Amino acid sequence: MSEIIIIGEILVEVMAKHLNQRFDQTGEFLGPFPSGAPAIFIDQATKTGSSCAIVAKVGNDGFGRLNIERLQRDGVDVQYIQTVAEKTTGIAFVTYRENGDREFIFTLKDSAAACINRQDITEAMFQGCKYYQINGCSAFNEEMMATIKKAVFLAKAQNARIAFDPNIRKELLEDENFKQFIDFILKNTDVFLPGEEELRFITGLEDEEQAVRKILEQNVRYVVVKRGKRGCRVYDQQSYFDAAPFQVEEVDPTGAGDCFAGTLISLLNQGKSIQEAVLFANAAGAYAVTQKGPMEGTATLEELKAFMRSKGGETRCL
Repeated sequence: MSEIIIIGEILVEVMAKHLNQRFDQTGEFLGPFPSGAPAIFIDQATKTGSSCAIVAKVGNDGFGRLNIERLQRDGVDVQYIQTVAEKTTGIAFVTYRENGDREFIFTLKDSAAACINRQDITEAMFQGCKYYQINGCSAFNEEMMATIKKAVFLAKAQNARIAFDPNIRKELLEDENFKQFIDFILKNTDVFLPGEEELRFITGLEDEEQAVRKILEQNVRYVVVKRGKRGCRVYDQQSYFDAAPFQVEEVDPTGAGDCFAGTLISLLNQGKSIQEAVLFANAAGAYAVTQKGPMEGTATLEELKAFMRSKGGETRCL
């Protein structure tokens, strides 16, 4: 049985070849690349040494096979990926701006990924599970929210820990059902992985330490605030520490946060300290942005060690 489980979307990504391409003009695109935040996370967690599975649905098409073959090649347990004959695999089209901003068009809501439901989740899936990872972007409809909630109860019944990467837009919290969903997840979360902006709009507080204290009051074990090029800060109930970033030349930022999270949870699952797990997670996020394609930047621990050595050593916690 798998020690780390995630439920969510599998996509392909098709990306603009040139900066400042627009969707309302004809242009060249590259891809398809295997993608989907849950898929990137679980691929990275597997490559860094944990046994992992993903619960997902794809279409009976080349895009679905591309993803399944990639995940299987990297060691992910793909037995819970179902094929939906009448639907296509989700697609994300992306363009890039000179300032680093991106624009997306998704086909997610009409894809096979939108067919995931509560009946797909069983108690047997969670036998031996140590971590259940939740990505907020996967809660894109009412049934997905219900499915994720059901999985929380099943994971908790196995004494598994819950890790939560919100990965959400502020406007989603204007939906009362979604806000209640986030509140439920936080009350059951052990490891919370927000970006700085996400932390602010989830808590409604501008001051980071006050916002974190509000989260920790719900018995969250760690709050890891992701700061992108500035590394991250890790809080627990007593204190905090900063982990410095690795400086790289960015090629493609997509998937960096998922590689960070996948490495962090994988190493915590293996009994590593939070300091060591965050060190490798920072390296994984930095390494990911040096590769073109959302899942092309996943890396093994040996690859991450070599990367860290090339950047001046492995001691980066301040």
